Amino acid sequence: MPDADHKRQLEQLEKRLAALKAAQEPKPRADEHYSQAQLAWRMVIELVAGLGIGFGIGYGLDSLFGTLPVLLVTFTLLGFAAGIKTMLRSAREVQKDAETRAGGHEDGRD
Repeated sequence: MPDADHKRQLEQLEKRLAALKAAQEPKPRADEHYSQAQLAWRMVIELVAGLGIGFGIGYGLDSLFGTLPVLLVTFTLLGFAAGIKTMLRSAREVQKDAETRAGGHEDGRD
């Protein structure tokens, strides 16, 4: 009788350990996978947002100071530059993530 009770306790312990191990395993995240179209849209939105913000700031300052085309063009170009910079940063981030998932660096250094 003590053997049966001991076996039952061991089985319960094994089930609890298996459940705890399953809970500790990392689960695959669905948001880590980006399709190429999603990345392209992200970059387009970043560029357009930079242009829009620059245009808005330039137009607002021009209407405030009465110098309509000067600041509008300047801040639109600055917004374009900021959008390009953000796009490049996003591209580097995506490339770095892809290299990390691939498991190595391809820059030739050890």
